[in-house]
Amino acid sequence: MKKTETRVKKSSQPKRTSLAFQRCINPDCGATYDITEVHHYCPKCGSLLDADYEWDKLPVPKNLKHFEKYWKERNILQRFSGVWRFQELLPFAPLEKCVSIGEGQTILQQAFGVAPYVGLDPKSLYLQYEGLNPSGSFKDNGMSAGMTHGTLVGAKQAVCASTGNTSASLAIYCAATKLMNCVIFIGDGKIAYGKLSQALDYGARTVQIHGDFDDAMARVQEVSRKLGIYLLNSVNPFRLEGQKTIMFRVLEALRWNVPDWIIVPGGNLGNSSSFGKAFIELHKLGLIKKVPRLAVINASGADTLYRLFEQENLRWNGGRPDKKKINAFFKQMTAEGRHASTIASAIEINRPVNLVKCLRALDFCNGVVRSVSEQEILDAKAQIGASGFGCEPASAASVAGAKKLVEEGVIGKDERVVCVLTGYQLKDPNATVAYHGTNAKFFKEVLGSHGVKSAPFANHPVSVDNDIKKILDLMR
Repeated sequence: MKKTETRVKKSSQPKRTSLAFQRCINPDCGATYDITEVHHYCPKCGSLLDADYEWDKLPVPKNLKHFEKYWKERNILQRFSGVWRFQELLPFAPLEKCVSIGEGQTILQQAFGVAPYVGLDPKSLYLQYEGLNPSGSFKDNGMSAGMTHGTLVGAKQAVCASTGNTSASLAIYCAATKLMNCVIFIGDGKIAYGKLSQALDYGARTVQIHGDFDDAMARVQEVSRKLGIYLLNSVNPFRLEGQKTIMFRVLEALRWNVPDWIIVPGGNLGNSSSFGKAFIELHKLGLIKKVPRLAVINASGADTLYRLFEQENLRWNGGRPDKKKINAFFKQMTAEGRHASTIASAIEINRPVNLVKCLRALDFCNGVVRSVSEQEILDAKAQIGASGFGCEPASAASVAGAKKLVEEGVIGKDERVVCVLTGYQLKDPNATVAYHGTNAKFFKEVLGSHGVKSAPFANHPVSVDNDIKKILDLMR
């Protein structure tokens, strides 16, 4: 693994080379770093970093309808991209240098069939289907932006830790663009075969360590730092810049009207963090007046954010969250040997690296956090699939969470709700087949170990003899 990462400059306040820069999110620090530097955390205080901009010196659109003119420029690769069509709202690279493989061609689907299950009026529920991205998940939005920054700083090799979707995304971008070599770290048995098959097929060098995602994440950061390899997990602030555009496309599909609620699964908390940043910036720039409420949904087997936010009352607190409370929580987790365990493998994460940024998003968007069971996730997944937009289990957490919030009276039946479906159905086909199939042993092996006891919405296959009369009788 060759050392390629751009070296950090000695000064924490260097002369900037552009109107884009990096800023520490800690208000007691606030150090800034040039766009050409590579950091995962603030070198001065260790906090997370944002990509930031001197907005007053940039040509900011006067309104969001400005972006409609780019619909006529789809012959240009970057205008075809659902990320770089909005380049003026993440202007850290010139348009012609932005990396794209056609990401962001996603749909906001009005979910008439799922709304009654959730308890909403038929016209109130929308599903933002990110499974239509090239690698089959939302990760491609962020990967296009992260790869763009990586090329700006001259990186030749990229690395990530993954439960599956990040590795598939990084691998496809490296394979399709030939800009960097790809290395991925995964934990023992902690990746769905559908996702692992992508990374292997795209030629990624795959390193499986003895441990879970949290262990892989810790090791990959050490490897990145010591060998100078460009890290493309969501601790990279430019990854999150690309993920902002999911919300831009939601607004675009709603004809620039802001919904009442955005509901998203919570794993490493990159999406929720980026969504919050998107709305903070849009509001600051005067491009929206209303701010949606945000709901982040954990799986019950990986519910760190739920416990800290809803039970321990951890808050953003003006950028000064109670670090003692966070540290005590993780110390107890270690002492108990508690590891994340959920059928929703994409959010099977106990130590989310974007925890503090997510607290900021929840604060600005008057957000809530909920935890849903494996049974609730799979039942919601079956309802989503029956409506024609199949998704992986983690995606269904958003719909399960919406149902719970409606039942609690937190969400009104006529409020406009957008649930983000983060990944494609075939990312984890075992869960789907086990739920709908008739093999009791397979059901127990795949789902029973996660506490799933029934499949009330199963679409069981029907067995019949190879006899035309019996088949016709069955079909009548």
